[in-house]
Amino acid sequence: MTYGKKVHKRGSFYSTRLLHAKYHTFVLIWGVLWATPLLTYSQVRSAQLATKHANTTVDQIRFTATKTSHDTPMISDYITSWNLYNDSYLAAHFELDHPLTHYLSLLDADTGEKERLAKGNFQFTFLVDDQVVYEENLHPGAGTIEDKKTKLSYNIPMVTSKPIDFWGWFMWLKFMKMGGGRDALNVGTHTLTLQLRAYLDADRLLLSDVLASGDLTIQVAERPIVKGTIAVQDIAPTSDWEISKDVIDHNTIETLNKKILQNRFEHINGIVVIKDDKLLLEEYFNGATRDSLHDTRSVGKSFTSALLGMAIADGYILDERTTLNDYYPLETFLNYSKEKAQVTLHDLLSMSSGFEGDDTQPNSRGNEENMYPTSNWVKFALDLPMAQPKSDTKSFSYFTAGVILLGDIINTKVPNGLIAYADKKLFSPLDIRSYRWQYTPKGVGNTAGSIQLRALDLAKFGQLYKNDGLWEGSQILPKSWVTKSLSTQVSISKAKQEGYGYLFWNKTLTVGDRSYEVSYSSGNGGNKIFIFKELALVVVITASAYNLPYAHKDVEIMLTHYILPAIFDHS
Repeated sequence: MTYGKKVHKRGSFYSTRLLHAKYHTFVLIWGVLWATPLLTYSQVRSAQLATKHANTTVDQIRFTATKTSHDTPMISDYITSWNLYNDSYLAAHFELDHPLTHYLSLLDADTGEKERLAKGNFQFTFLVDDQVVYEENLHPGAGTIEDKKTKLSYNIPMVTSKPIDFWGWFMWLKFMKMGGGRDALNVGTHTLTLQLRAYLDADRLLLSDVLASGDLTIQVAERPIVKGTIAVQDIAPTSDWEISKDVIDHNTIETLNKKILQNRFEHINGIVVIKDDKLLLEEYFNGATRDSLHDTRSVGKSFTSALLGMAIADGYILDERTTLNDYYPLETFLNYSKEKAQVTLHDLLSMSSGFEGDDTQPNSRGNEENMYPTSNWVKFALDLPMAQPKSDTKSFSYFTAGVILLGDIINTKVPNGLIAYADKKLFSPLDIRSYRWQYTPKGVGNTAGSIQLRALDLAKFGQLYKNDGLWEGSQILPKSWVTKSLSTQVSISKAKQEGYGYLFWNKTLTVGDRSYEVSYSSGNGGNKIFIFKELALVVVITASAYNLPYAHKDVEIMLTHYILPAIFDHS
């Protein structure tokens, strides 16, 4: 085994990694600030019915492929054609007859300007070959108040050689990576149309008529293979797994490999498929190998759940219904309350503790980004108040600091601390010999995530749960704990059939006319361990698309469009 360095502050280890942003938070923090949730075309059009429209002439949106030294481009700067993958800069320019506040007032003259600015902004619609692909309502906070009151001329950079902290750059990123742009702009010649409206999100979504519109011819060439071959990779002999003799559709996997090597799916490092407890597929990309240790970020939370279940089974912890008051002198911490004293380990495991901590909200006091710079993460968590107003019904709130508390409790209660216990009770029985922990400032294994393992060993962990805690004839983890962990304890979205167990996610995947129930570990960057309920299947995907808003969506597309069909749909 190998060990990481002890970390005391963000300036060392945490300055070199992009801290744990989660997909289930679902976008970059700036993306959250500058854009409302993605809207489908039908949602917007239905909301547009019976709206007041601003009667205006339609101004022209024009495009430039080089950064200009002047705010208003010259005629010679404008382009009519652009190469998607060869050109490194793209900006949209338009001039309006009136500032944004004028168009918002036409949508709702009965409310004050301040209220309108708090609920409205511009809407951009992207069409490819006359088909709407993506629409975005800019967050009301995008742009300055002064610009919204006075500005008529806009120059919006959307594609740059390096990422920039600007809403136009994020908008293009989401159009391409999350909104369907890169699939609509396939190899060939296309017409991109960009439309501008004003919107107001009142009791219903109000939209102006089109204020400005422009077309750009997009040339899309076949993307070169970055490195490697698209052929399905041979599986070398290994003592870790018996190699499966089952057939997999090579054409489908080769199509997936090509897209990975062309960066259609970016920063993918490894794919491992275990079917019927045997190794069916093992592939690596972007320099990764069988021996690479993958920083899977919050996938490590699921390991914390396993260790807690073992500690309960061994009698070191009574059960998950014990409370924080059983482990800490809570009255010595800030913001003591009876509600805080009643928080159980179950609540922390299921992300339903009620603390004022939500990693999906940048302004949340308990957001993990506020924890990392501190010298005592346990104190940070226990000093937090409970959320207000307090609800009798526990609701889901992704709270990384709560998992730090679980790790601290395990570390205190088990013999020789968490690290030694994990090696003896979990890693050694699974014959996992190569791994690397990260540490809290107090020297405790970081149970929030970032434990690094090989992809084949991550698959062992998934298979342990698929086997109801049994490994090579030994009950490593109680079956009852596996059942609790993979069962939905808190609903996240009934409409999407998503839930959360004991530091595992649950959802229903749809592939064609079939549905699959799956539990999974999930970490920033697109890291996953999928455990299928009704299939003898475990799938591991390791990736390093840290903090990129499309990372998790890409992995789900890989699973549902390529990996599962390759296993089950071939003749």
